[in-house]
Amino acid sequence: MVEVSEHIQGILDNLPLKPGCYIYKNASSDVIYVGKALILRHRVRQYFQDSERLDFKTRQLVKNIADIEWIVVGSELEALILEMNLIKQHRPRYNIRLKDDKRYPYIKVHWADPFPKVTVTRQMVQDGSRYFGPYTSVWAVHETLNVVRRIFPYLTCDRVITGKDAHPCLYYDIKLCSGPCIGAINQADYRQSIDDLCKFLEGHTEPIVARLKAEMDVASVHLEYEKAATFRDQVSAIERVMEKQKVISPEQKDSDVIAMARSEREACVQIFFIRSGKLIGREYFILEGTEDEPDHEILSQFITQFYNEAANVPCEMLLPNEIEEAKIIQQWLSSSRGCDKVELTVPHQGSQQELVQMATENAVETLRALKSQWAADTNKQSEALTELQDALQMLSPPNRIECFDISNTQGIASVGSMVVFEQGVPARKMYRHFNIRTVVGPDDFASMEEILTRRFKRWQAIQEQKDVGAKIDESFARLPDFLIVDGGKGQMGRAVKVLEDFNLMGKFPVAGLAKQEEDLFIPGRELPLELSKHSLGFYLLQRIRDEAHRFAITAHRKARTREGLASQLEKVKGIGPGRRKLLLQRFGSIERIVAATVEELTDVPGITPELAQELKNQLE
Repeated sequence: MVEVSEHIQGILDNLPLKPGCYIYKNASSDVIYVGKALILRHRVRQYFQDSERLDFKTRQLVKNIADIEWIVVGSELEALILEMNLIKQHRPRYNIRLKDDKRYPYIKVHWADPFPKVTVTRQMVQDGSRYFGPYTSVWAVHETLNVVRRIFPYLTCDRVITGKDAHPCLYYDIKLCSGPCIGAINQADYRQSIDDLCKFLEGHTEPIVARLKAEMDVASVHLEYEKAATFRDQVSAIERVMEKQKVISPEQKDSDVIAMARSEREACVQIFFIRSGKLIGREYFILEGTEDEPDHEILSQFITQFYNEAANVPCEMLLPNEIEEAKIIQQWLSSSRGCDKVELTVPHQGSQQELVQMATENAVETLRALKSQWAADTNKQSEALTELQDALQMLSPPNRIECFDISNTQGIASVGSMVVFEQGVPARKMYRHFNIRTVVGPDDFASMEEILTRRFKRWQAIQEQKDVGAKIDESFARLPDFLIVDGGKGQMGRAVKVLEDFNLMGKFPVAGLAKQEEDLFIPGRELPLELSKHSLGFYLLQRIRDEAHRFAITAHRKARTREGLASQLEKVKGIGPGRRKLLLQRFGSIERIVAATVEELTDVPGITPELAQELKNQLE
C-alpha cells in the first residue's frame, strides 16, 4: 500500500462512483497528469494500492501527487473529449503528448468570402472557411502552396473586389493571381477555381481534370485558343503532380495509415494520407512521455490528440494493432469533421497490411534519422544539460540556450551574433546576426544592450501579431531557457537591464561567461558560479560561447569587406549610393567589377558605357 497524506486519503474516500476525468497536481499546484475513468473512485484508488505493481513512471507520478481534482461527466464519450482538451490545455508532464506545444499550421480557404483568399493559420474557427492540415511546419505549408498557386492562382491582397480596378497587382503579372480585381475572371469562375484547389488539396483530382478537359474542348470549338491553352496548362500541371503520387489501391477510398516506432522516451508516429486510392502525402509526429506506456495507449492518445486538431477525418484508419476503447474513439471520430462512420481497422494480410508495414518502416527510419540529428552522443548532452540545470537551480534542463557576442574593429563594422543550441546541439537555422545601428565607437556594453533589445522586440512583436497567417521568424518566436552573454559582469548587467525592460527577469536564468578566467557570473551573486571546469556542463558552455564568437567574427569580416568595397566605389564620380548598392549586389567584389566587361557593367541599371569605362579606369 502506498503511503498517502491525510489530505489525499480524504479525497480518495469521497471520490464519486461516476464517469469523469481526474487531475493530479504537484506541490506547486501544477497539473502533472490527467486521466479519465468510467468509475472515478475505482480508477484513482488503483494508483495508491500496491506500489510494486506500478511501473517506474507511475511510481514517480504518485510520489509527486499533492492534490487531486475531478470532473464528473455524463458518459464515456464526454470523458474522452474532456481528457484530450485538458491534456491540450495543461500539457501535463506524465501524460503522453504531441511533442511540439505550438499550434500546428493549416491552409485556410476563406470560402465564406465572395472572392475567397487562401492563407496560413494556426487556429481553426467556425467561420465558414475550409481548412487543410495540420502540417508539421510552416515551411511544409508554403511548399504546398507554392505548387498549388501555380495551378490555381488565387487572391492574397485585401482589395475590395469590384472588377473595375485600373491596374492589377504584381501577382497577376507573374500568373499567381487570376485578377478578379480588374475583371479578368468573374466571381463564378473564380470560386470554381478555388473549389478545384480545395479538391486538389483533398487528393480528388480526377473530377477536376475531366471538367478542365471538357472546358478546353469547348473553348477550342469557339476558337478561344488562349483560354483553351490556360485549361491545357492546368491539366498538364495537375497530371505532373499526379504522376508523383503512388497508386495504392484501385478502390477510390480515403484512408489514413498509422504506424509507430519507439525509443526509450519518445515515439514517432507516421501517417500516410491515401485519397481516392493514391498516396498524396505523409507526415510524422513525435510524442513524448511514452516511457513505460503500452503501444495501444500511445496510439489511442495520438489518434485523439491529432484528429482533435485535424481539418478532416477519413472514413478508414489502418492501424498496426488493436487499441482499447476503439468503439468510443470511433464514435467520437464519426461525430467529428469528415466521414459519418469512421472505421479503425487492423489488417493482417494483403495490400492493407503491407501499407501498415511500409508506414512502420518509415517511422523506424524517421526516428533513426531524427536521433542522429538530435545528437551524436545524446547521453553526454543530456548529462551536460542536467549539470547546468542543477548549477542554475532550474526546474527542468535548459533545452534552448541562446548566446550573444559582439565583434568590431575599433568600433568599425560592429556586428552582434545570436547562436541557439537546442537539446545541447547547434540549431544553425536559428542563428542571427545584428548590424549595430545606434552605437558609435567601440562600446561593447551598449552594443550588447542594442542587440538584446532588438531580439526581444522581435519576440514581443510576434506575441502581439494579429495576422496568424503571416510568416514568422522562428528564431525569435520562443524565449530561451537560458541566456548567455559573452563577457563578465558588465555585459551581464546590460542583459539584466534589457530583461527588466521587457518584464522578463526571472522567466529564465541569465549569465555572463567571462573570457579570461572562464568564470560564469549570474545576477545577485558576487562570486562566479561554481561549476567544475572539467565538467560536461562547462564544456557545453564553452562550446556555445565559442560558436557565438565565431559567428560574430564571420559576420564582422563580411561587414568590413562590404564597407571597404563601398568606400572605393565612393571615389568614382557618378557612382552614388543607389548605383553603388546595385553594383555590390551584382558583382560582390572589386575584383569582379574590374574583371567585368563594359557590356556586363552596363547591364546594371544606371550604368552608361561612359560611366562603366570611367569605373574601370578608376579601379584599375
